[in-house]
Order: sequence, then structure tokens, then C-alpha cells
Amino acid sequence: MNAEARSRKWARLNHILIPKSKAARDRVRATRIGRAFNLMFSLWGSLTDEGRTLSIVLPLAAGVAIDVQRTNAYFVPAILFGLLVGSFFAARRLKLDRTTVVVNAPRRVTIGDEVTFSVTCRREAGADMAVRVRGPFLPWDGTWTGPPAEELFLQGGESATTTMRARFIARGMHHLDPFTAAAVAPLGLACGPHKESDGAKVWVVPRVADVARLPLAIATKHQPGGVALASKAGESMDLLGVRPYRRGDPVRDLHARTWARTGKPAVREYQQEYFTRVGVIVDLGFRDAERLESAIELAAGVVARLSRGEALIDVLVVGDVIHELTVGRSLGYLDQALELLSAVEQGPRLRAESLVKRLEPHLAQLSTVFAIVSPEAAEKHLLEERLRDHGLACTTIVVDDDLARAIADKEALSW
Repeated sequence: MNAEARSRKWARLNHILIPKSKAARDRVRATRIGRAFNLMFSLWGSLTDEGRTLSIVLPLAAGVAIDVQRTNAYFVPAILFGLLVGSFFAARRLKLDRTTVVVNAPRRVTIGDEVTFSVTCRREAGADMAVRVRGPFLPWDGTWTGPPAEELFLQGGESATTTMRARFIARGMHHLDPFTAAAVAPLGLACGPHKESDGAKVWVVPRVADVARLPLAIATKHQPGGVALASKAGESMDLLGVRPYRRGDPVRDLHARTWARTGKPAVREYQQEYFTRVGVIVDLGFRDAERLESAIELAAGVVARLSRGEALIDVLVVGDVIHELTVGRSLGYLDQALELLSAVEQGPRLRAESLVKRLEPHLAQLSTVFAIVSPEAAEKHLLEERLRDHGLACTTIVVDDDLARAIADKEALSW
């Protein structure tokens, strides 16, 4: 187990009592124990960083000055306590009325990369106030990076923006709790009642492996009707060339330039469109979670590589789930496939017969299949045979230790 895997394991253990999803966290907050913890944390949350530091130093100062008969040092903790309590009660009156908090974040970010949250506070009217913005408690795989958010100075009728940065080390949808903004009391030890934003959603998608080349010997099939975005109505056609006009040819197919050049009418001639529709299969039966991550990155790289060519990625099979999508030839979006891959977890071993049976509705239109499997997949050769029996070209890629290492080192991969 490498250092990254160990850090992920410890991060999970540190958050073992905290629910992963926002819905589960909301259910816990609604319980009696959750409400009690909420009250305790709201008191702590009403202090600024300086106020929290002072509240930690205060018991230490009181311990030093406990002998009030021999020293006058008890004045120090008394004054500190007075400042802290005074700031706390003074902050209760600093309400951010007619103020809105809006968070903007990218829809998706690659695992391990920094994501920037822009927090904008707008005050419709009222006195000028100094405002501090705080981010939510992050899930187990998230950490705040960079300096804390800058203190904002809000004037009536104006808005101000600050940024916060975080990094996530696990794939999937991250639904964060609201960001908060609160006015700062004099001396900067406490904050008033806070205003909340809406929750923020971020897809953390896998890295895309650098796939430089895939097999060129890919089967093609006739596709009646072409693709959804074909420019010609009815059967989609490719332009074959220009030939002399014959009686009965559609007038719309006349080629004006050739007619003008030769003096004889000519028409455009079309042929039925042939192209490649691809299926990508990802085996989830990996015993090693790190190898599964490599397989997902490789699947993302294969989809990205194919989407830049003339092929259409029509089906993405992840374990037992078949996702229909159309990526490639300027159709669909690679991000759609990345979001599907981001939610993948370890699953059962590859079963060739049942998988091919579920794929039967799609086999007539598919031309080729790329299967990304684990070394433990005993039926990978049977899967190849069954797909070839249906007239499909099949390329099986086994993610062993060497390939996983090459993916981790970001090497250019080719087959």
C-alpha cells in the first residue's frame, strides 16, 4: 500500500462517524442528539479564528493565575474572559438583513486538482459591515487549501466576492453544505448571526489516461438513418461524387458549379453512411482498489481518444449497468462519460454470458468493443468469443501491475 492509499484509509477512519451524503447528514441533524450538537457547534462557530484562539488560551491563563492570594495574574484571564463574552453578546446585534450569499463553483473537477469556490455577498441596504465567509465542513476526502477567505467590507447596495479553494481525493458527486457569511464584531473576536448560501455540488471525475493509439482494424457497419444530428433528412448519406444528370434525378441534387464548368447538368451522388459504433466495457471485479482506479482512468482515456476520431461511443458498460450514450463526431460530451465513471465502485466479477445477453439489444448496431478487465477475470476470453460470434471486433485490455504503473506515471499508452 503506497502513501496515497494509506492517507485515504486514515482520512476515512477519521470521518467514520460522519455520514457521507448530505441527505444522511440532514437526517442526523434532525435528531435530538443532532440538535444538541448543532447548538454546541453554533456557539463555537460564532467565534472568529482569533476568538477561538483566545478561548483556548484562556483556560491556560486561568490555570497559571489560580493562586489569587499570591499573585495578581488573575486579572489577565478575567480581562480576556470579559472581552470574549462582551464580543459574543455584541455580535448578536449584528444581523445581515437584506443580504444574500451566492456560491459559484465549476460543475466538475478532476480528482486531486484544486477547485475554486467564489462566494459573493450582496447587501441591498443598511450600514456598512465587515463580513467573514466560512466554508462548510468537508467530507472525508476533502481539505481546504490556500489562505482563508479574505474579510469583505459590505456597503449598502453593493456586493463583494472572495474565493476559497479545496481539493478532493475521491471520485463521485460531492454535495457540500452551505457556505456562511457573518458580520464581525469590534475587536474581531466573534461574529453575528450568519447568512447561508445554497449548497454547492461538484462532480469529482477521474483522471484521463493518455491513450495515444488504439487498434486501427475496427469493424464498420451500415447505419440506416445515420446519427441524430445528420444534416440530411431520412437516410443519412456520405457524398460519393458528381455524375451527369439522368432523367428522374432530384432537382435539389443538381451541382451548379459542375454544370457551369462543363455546360452539362450534373448531380451530386451519395452513398449510405458507414461508420464505427463502439462499446466500452469496464470490469469492476478488481480485488485491489488501486487497480480499479487505474482501470477507470484507462476507460476515461479510451473514451476520450475515441471521441476525438470518427467513431461513436454508443454504450458504456460499467459492471452490470449499461449506459446508453453517444459520444464522438461532435455528438454528446466526454464529460457525460466522466460523470458516469466517477460514481463507480468495486463490484462482482465479470460474467460473459449474462453480459452479452444484456447487450443483445445493442449488438446489431455496435461495430467493436473495448473491454477493460482485471487479471482475475476468468471469463475474459469467453467474452471475446461471444462478441466475435456476433460479428464484433473485440479488444481486451488487462489492467495488470505494469499497466497500472504506466497509468500512474502518466505514460502515453498505445495498442
